[in-house]
Amino acid sequence: MKPLIGIAGNILLDHDAMNGFPITYTPQGFVKGVQQANAIPVVFPISDPHESKEYMSKVDGLLLAGGQDVSPLLFGEEPSLKLGATYPARDAFEIALVKEALHQAKPIFAVCRGLQLLNVAYGGTLYQDVSDYPALAVQHIQLTHFETGAHTITIDPDSTIGKIFGDQYVVNTYHHQAIKNLADPFKAVAWSTDGLVEAFEAKSSSQSIVAVQWHPELMLSHDVMMQRLFTDFVKRVIKKMT
Repeated sequence: MKPLIGIAGNILLDHDAMNGFPITYTPQGFVKGVQQANAIPVVFPISDPHESKEYMSKVDGLLLAGGQDVSPLLFGEEPSLKLGATYPARDAFEIALVKEALHQAKPIFAVCRGLQLLNVAYGGTLYQDVSDYPALAVQHIQLTHFETGAHTITIDPDSTIGKIFGDQYVVNTYHHQAIKNLADPFKAVAWSTDGLVEAFEAKSSSQSIVAVQWHPELMLSHDVMMQRLFTDFVKRVIKKMT
């Protein structure tokens, strides 16, 4: 039986699309990546956090996707002038999903906003805008098309990410928030050349967590290595199931 992967969804509120009706969605790249890893994607609508236990009981792993900025109120800061749109209801539901996934010992794969939210959920902080990072020297919102890698990352070769990509790789980049202080349960395993955290994993072997700052779902059709992140995720899920 194929594993079921819960993908935390978003809501499209663009009044110029679909006659102004709100649409629950996830980017197609996440669906494709999960399907090509021989698993079944299940998109979760933004819901009451108290329902997170029931949602997670129906699936075997959790995927956190990109989207709005994470609210700085969650890490004790007021919104800066550089903060983008936030969605507190989404933050609350996804944090509840994360905690329930860990309680049920189900693996997590987090991308971009997902990485940031996961860090905040466990006590970490963010730069509300990368321009606040004192050592900023790399373009983190690329102008090149997003299917193409734009900057280099250095990777811990002993990490899960390192076993996939080696000790260096070129990834795409489209984020204006970034990890500031990494939460204690996690260890950084990849960095941009200016020192920002580009990936982290759980310190504890009892938790199966991989989080990346770039967007592998946008590179799938041009870089076969990006599919390996999804395939590894599903392998981690199957291992927990057996």
